[in-house]
Amino acid sequence: MAEYLASIFGTEKDKVNCSFYFKIGACRHGDRCSRIHNKPTFSQTVLLQNLYVNPQNSAKSADGSHLVSNVTDEEMQEHYDNFFEDVFVECEDKYGEIEEMNVCDNLGDHLVGNVYIKFRREEHAEAAVNDLNNRWFGGRPVYAELSPVTDFREACCRQYEMGECTRSGFCNFMHLKPISRELRNIFIVVDHADIVHVVAHVIMLEHVEPDHLS
Repeated sequence: MAEYLASIFGTEKDKVNCSFYFKIGACRHGDRCSRIHNKPTFSQTVLLQNLYVNPQNSAKSADGSHLVSNVTDEEMQEHYDNFFEDVFVECEDKYGEIEEMNVCDNLGDHLVGNVYIKFRREEHAEAAVNDLNNRWFGGRPVYAELSPVTDFREACCRQYEMGECTRSGFCNFMHLKPISRELRNIFIVVDHADIVHVVAHVIMLEHVEPDHLS
């Protein structure tokens, strides 16, 4: 029996533990979910909830169709690339080597703007969570937690990657927002230890004085 329960843990057959939280680190039901969200006590991956604010998302209706927006696709990509650079470089420089960083382009409240950072070492992820929960970004407090997600292939929407997802931004699997080819080349060519000297910091993560924390 124990072997069977272990084999179905975190799958759709598991009637006790939430498979979406296990695979994606987020669930649309939140605290109201009828299944258990097993929050890890140690992990390589940190979730920064709703950190990225996409200027184009606010210009979409509930069905995902575009409304009038003054932000061009080029401006949107530049805005996103600047965000990605800032967060990646700040977190790697301060907490430790990053293996992977992903940003959700979904529109559902539980996934919109989520940033997943997978560090090489679990202790680096723990240090990041402890520090980032005392920091602000873009005028908003940062909400960081350890995430059970370590294999993003299982968390991502395969239909979206093939251009076939019919749920648009409201899919419950990750729709990852890509960085530009130019930025990707910087990360490939430049050694991690030197990236801090290459990229320009536009949006800074700021420490908050203790008496300002709620």
